Amino acid sequence: MDAALAEAALSLVGTRFRLHGRVAETGLDCVGLVAAAMRGAGYSPRPPQGYSLRNVSVAHWLGHAEQSGLIPAEANGDVVLCMANPVQPHLLIVVPGGFVHAHAGLGRVTFLPDPLLWPITMQWHLADKDH
Repeated sequence: MDAALAEAALSLVGTRFRLHGRVAETGLDCVGLVAAAMRGAGYSPRPPQGYSLRNVSVAHWLGHAEQSGLIPAEANGDVVLCMANPVQPHLLIVVPGGFVHAHAGLGRVTFLPDPLLWPITMQWHLADKDH
């Protein structure tokens, strides 16, 4: 787990949820949360735009992960992609004792304690900060 990313993510708990939100002051979705936490940890993410809340596949968005400095991981990633339901992919940031994520139903960024109840489909480690 990347300590700087985890700390930045935890500082965003309580932020309002907003689909396509990229700035904490106006709200974040799960993609925006990852981007905001990465910026807070000193990275330069390049998040995708124009997606919907529900998607059957995220394959066409995965290039943004690499462009943002995320490297695929087999286990123990810093950022995980899970399927909250069959048509809702969801990004979470690994923090001590659980995850930080943007919860649309609760309307805010929140802490989710271990264990993660949704299946993880992909996960990433952070690359060097020159991305």
